Amino acid sequence: MNKVKKGWLAVEVGLEEEDGGFQRFTIPIAYLYHPLLRRLLEKAHEVYGYHTTGPLRLPCSIDDFLHLRWRIEKESSTNHHYRQHHQHQHHHHPLSTSLSFHSC
Repeated sequence: MNKVKKGWLAVEVGLEEEDGGFQRFTIPIAYLYHPLLRRLLEKAHEVYGYHTTGPLRLPCSIDDFLHLRWRIEKESSTNHHYRQHHQHQHHHHPLSTSLSFHSC
């Protein structure tokens, strides 16, 4: 098993009916606090319950997970860029929570 670097978390993504089964990814632990991923974690708890061995399993298609990860990365880089150039302004752009996963 590959060692995950500090600050990152291994997750398994996939659906039983998908060809290829589950695929392993690593994500920054900070993503766990993002509203979109928190919704997916709640769904994982409903589907799988709590388990203590192996990577965290997420009940989502790989394509949908990649899209979710892209959304979080895009928002994170936009917010980081925005904070760097607008230190004195405190605008908040709420994330659209309209993202829905056809398989989640």
